[in-house]
Formats: sequence, C-alpha cells, structure tokens
Amino acid sequence: MSCGKPHDKDCSEVLERVFFFIDNEMAQADCSEIQQHLDECGPCLEKYDLERTVKSLVARSCSEHAPESLRDKVLLRIRQVQVEITTDTRVQEF
Repeated sequence: MSCGKPHDKDCSEVLERVFFFIDNEMAQADCSEIQQHLDECGPCLEKYDLERTVKSLVARSCSEHAPESLRDKVLLRIRQVQVEITTDTRVQEF
C-alpha cells in the first residue's frame, strides 16, 4: 500500500509494524517514526485507527476466562506437539 506521497518510511513497512505500535512493543525511536508517518499519511492513519478499534472491541468482548480444565487440555496438547517436533527434528538429524 502506498498513498503516493514521499515519506521517510514506506507505507507498507509502517503497516507491517502497526500492531507493534498499537501494543507499545517498540523502541521509542521506532514509535516516533511510525507516529510521524501516521501524522503525514491519511490512508495509513485510517488503517491504524481501524486496527486499534478492532483490537479494542475484541478486548472488551473477550472478558470471559476459559475453564481450567480446557486450559489444562490445551497446555497438554501444546507440550505433546512440542515433543513431537523435537522428536522429528532429532530423527531427521540422523
């Protein structure tokens, strides 16, 4: 995506990193670059606003917690898959 205007950062690069920006998972210097781009670029700002709104709606809608038994089953299955992957990797090394 590109708005057609020259920017220090390409629109596609900004949009790839917008989730990290929304979640405050970037260094301050990177946040400043993204914020500057959003201040200058209407299409990217619209996309950012949409993503932020969706994230907010999902957060408000997902206040329920899974039952402990379901959580335990999911964690057990994750461990089983990790063991399978580790085992497969070791077999392939031989």
